Amino acid sequence: MSTIPFQTIDWSQIEKTEHIGETGTAYWQTIQLGGLRVRKVVYSKNYLADHWCQKGHIVHCLKGDFISELDNGEKMTLTKGMTYIVSDDMSSHRSITTKGVELLIIDGDFLV
Repeated sequence: MSTIPFQTIDWSQIEKTEHIGETGTAYWQTIQLGGLRVRKVVYSKNYLADHWCQKGHIVHCLKGDFISELDNGEKMTLTKGMTYIVSDDMSSHRSITTKGVELLIIDGDFLV
């Protein structure tokens, strides 16, 4: 883990990148601090991830709601103020939303 000095993030100054889902679009704003990645992510209405993810994350729902679906068929609905945590290779998961959602996602070497 890297030592990170105190800093603030003005998300209005961070470039947005577009990531097309199976349906809908994800917009990422990303800060990379050594082995730590912090992202503010917005999924459009009717978003369905285009892949099953094995990466570990801490995902906090800032606005809206979404479903985190596991490859075993289990589905968890997360709403504003809820968080999920998973380490790398502990599940195969993807995100789905009908109304759109805004998330704060933190991942990196510490979740290996």
